[in-house]
Amino acid sequence: MKSPLIALACGLVFALGLGLSGMVDPARVLAFLDLTGDWEPNLMLVLGGAVGVYALGARQVLAWPRPWDGLRFQLPTRRSLDQRLLLGAAMFGVGWGLTGLCPGPALVDLAGDGADIWIFVTAMLAGMALFSVFNRFAPAR
Repeated sequence: MKSPLIALACGLVFALGLGLSGMVDPARVLAFLDLTGDWEPNLMLVLGGAVGVYALGARQVLAWPRPWDGLRFQLPTRRSLDQRLLLGAAMFGVGWGLTGLCPGPALVDLAGDGADIWIFVTAMLAGMALFSVFNRFAPAR
């Protein structure tokens, strides 16, 4: 996105949706992931609603001649799964399952006063920096 205002608006809507849906509460997320214990299925409706809105919205938006703030849509061209993608997805899933947090909700939770959120975000940023360094030496093919 070239327009900072569009990026800000999208970020605020995303943060509001995360907050209203309860996706920023690690205990609720962990209860959703605990299929054998006290399972809390309400987040499935949140995830399903998000996928449904995206599916309908993407079809409509991609029918436009160009995006609001660019010359053309930039869509991924690669269709194959590789080891890096699968490893990254597995690492994300394990981290989400252990902490009940993923990057978006963690950033929204920074508005609170929990030191554990700051530790998580610091570790997340350190992991991103390590990946950036690793990627310079072993870029994706």
